[in-house]
Amino acid sequence: MKKTPVFLDSLVTDMLRLRAICPFSWRVFQFRPISCEPLIIQMNKCTDEEQIFDFIERNKAILSEKQVGCAFDMLWKLQKQKTSLLKNVEDVRDHPQFLTLHNLATNKFKLMNDDTLVNVLHITQRFAGESHDPLVEALVTEAWRRLERFDIKLLSEFSSCLADQRLYFSPLMGKIADIVHRNLETTQDLSSLSVLMVNISSLISRHFQQQLVNKTELLFDTIDSSEVNVATRITRFLRNIKYCYQPLLEKCNNVFLSNVDQLDLDSISKILRLYKLLQFNSFEFIMMAKKKLTEMIPLCNHPASFVKLFVTLGPIAGPEEKKQLKSTLLLMSEDLTGEQALAVLRAMEDMESRNSHLIKRVTSVLHKHLDSYKPLELLKITQALTFLRFQRKEFSAKLRELLLSHLKISFIPTEVSFLVYAISLLPSPHLDEVGISRIEAVLPQCDLNNLSSFATSVLRWIQYDHMYLDSITGKQLKLLQKLDHYGRQRLQHSNSLDLLWEELKSVRGNAFPESLLEETIATLQHFVDEINYINVVEIASFISNTDYLSTLLLDRIASVAVQQIEKIHPFTILAIILPFSTLNYDPPQRDEFFGTCVQHLNSYLGIGVMNGAQQQIYKMLAEVLGGINCVKASVLTPYYHTVDFECILDKRKKPLPYGSHNTALGQLSEMPWEPNTEIVGSRLPPGAERIALEFLDSKSFCRNIPHMKGKFAMKKRHLEILGYRVIQISQFEWNSMALSTKDARMDYLRERIFGEVKSL
Repeated sequence: MKKTPVFLDSLVTDMLRLRAICPFSWRVFQFRPISCEPLIIQMNKCTDEEQIFDFIERNKAILSEKQVGCAFDMLWKLQKQKTSLLKNVEDVRDHPQFLTLHNLATNKFKLMNDDTLVNVLHITQRFAGESHDPLVEALVTEAWRRLERFDIKLLSEFSSCLADQRLYFSPLMGKIADIVHRNLETTQDLSSLSVLMVNISSLISRHFQQQLVNKTELLFDTIDSSEVNVATRITRFLRNIKYCYQPLLEKCNNVFLSNVDQLDLDSISKILRLYKLLQFNSFEFIMMAKKKLTEMIPLCNHPASFVKLFVTLGPIAGPEEKKQLKSTLLLMSEDLTGEQALAVLRAMEDMESRNSHLIKRVTSVLHKHLDSYKPLELLKITQALTFLRFQRKEFSAKLRELLLSHLKISFIPTEVSFLVYAISLLPSPHLDEVGISRIEAVLPQCDLNNLSSFATSVLRWIQYDHMYLDSITGKQLKLLQKLDHYGRQRLQHSNSLDLLWEELKSVRGNAFPESLLEETIATLQHFVDEINYINVVEIASFISNTDYLSTLLLDRIASVAVQQIEKIHPFTILAIILPFSTLNYDPPQRDEFFGTCVQHLNSYLGIGVMNGAQQQIYKMLAEVLGGINCVKASVLTPYYHTVDFECILDKRKKPLPYGSHNTALGQLSEMPWEPNTEIVGSRLPPGAERIALEFLDSKSFCRNIPHMKGKFAMKKRHLEILGYRVIQISQFEWNSMALSTKDARMDYLRERIFGEVKSL
């Protein structure tokens, strides 16, 4: 017998020793390929799903957890490369080898690294057919176990997986919110943070919301100006927390305006919808959107895409575009689905379009699908048709029947409230015993918004009964008493302004039940010290709508405005001033309050609203007077006159720089407002004079001759009464041939201001 070589004996002996010492490692070693790389390279060469499935079938016995993750990744990449019409998610999911891959992942998920684990979870959810996929549940549980070690990018991806499962209020999402809160100070990745902000927005405190807003402002300039998705998520977050924070919205809006070419119909639709919900207005974005969407009209020839275009463009379109949209939609109306018909109806409500032919077509589609609509959708249909003054007995009867049937089985307070409200909008708004008992059953769980909605509906029934039936039932009055009782109870149990305002912010002040209004104001007064720059605008608007004069609340609003004016956006100033005007009330610090508010708005507008000629004059005045600090633009005077430019000359006709003296009329807090008061004497150095320079464009003169209109002549007289020497520069002079050069214009300004010409 041939003798075995000594080196082979030694090798076998070493291998047996290794197997005895590390049995687990030996098992792993013998079943895995020497390298994962060749198999992954083969997989990456696959160009369709069948090739990947063939690969899985051949190699299922030796695939590692990394290769399983790669297979999932390849399948999803192929789906993303296809158009929506060519995607075949169901075919992939139902393939026998997809089940094999699914089982492999179930057996190997604990061996996966963190990135692979979350990626497989994300892709499995995209392919999942069942509502409770065991693999998804196992992956979520494993990710929860590893949660604390996830970096912010992975944490954001995992939170999106939870959001896809509608787990916004889950303990796991709460844990993610806690991790974000603990690491917020060191977070620098705004892209990932914006994803987390949207996903955790439903369960974070007002204080944490403000921290996230502050952090976002701090990091915003670190992102690329092309990051449309980040800006969209930030806007969505602000919408979720119902906070129209203008500075951040303006930054997001600038990103959208800078990336017009990237915005498609879906993007524009989403942004406009968010702006509408936030009550944020951007004329520039609307004009850009209108232009781009109008160009899409001939390109959208499918009902789904055209309905989206109609809904997005309709409310902002001009007469010609609206006519084109309606005529095209009429041709497609018979092919609309129930969902599309509802979208069109709501858009027509926004457009205030009462085109009877189109309404008839749309309502015929709605009628066919009425049984399939959910309660909230039925409310939207009722509101839109009421606004559009559509009346058809058969349709209204069917709508009423469906609303009542939903009401009888509903137990959610908000749902019950809007079902009752919808019924109250229909002809003959009566409720039977079952409907009234359903309201009474949910009253203990209702918030102030629900209670206000119920009260509005009941008052509408009472008004109808009194007008048409000449009677008011005791049950209606008893229901009003119960609403009053639970409303007072809710108000008395409030323990913070933030929580109270969450319920009140959706309630219109003028629709608030009279019986609860006084109690509501008393509760707001109890939390008066909690009014700050964040909530002052909303509270001022609420008071404006109630017509209820509370000097305590108005004094607090004035105080917040004066002390925190730099944190309040100028565009919200009108809402803050409005209750004082509406209710004819002057706070103790009247002069300082009104002056501060208007000056804040005026300073924001500043030179940004100057026309070309005014900007030229501003720059030249700075040269003529010896520096930009010697001229002031857009100066507000007492009695709310605005002066284009102001400068001050001492007794030797030398310009006085601002900041070196206390002479600016813009500082209204120091200005006397009483009539017949000497304004100039004590305010300027002896012999000094204040000069107002006004540029008069074509609107300042009569159309047929260069004769100044009365408004501008009167303004000149008022400014002179205030102590100004007024210099009016007409556009006819400024644009004349005599002043066609810069030197000529500089000389003109010197002569008007100093009475001299220096460059002759």
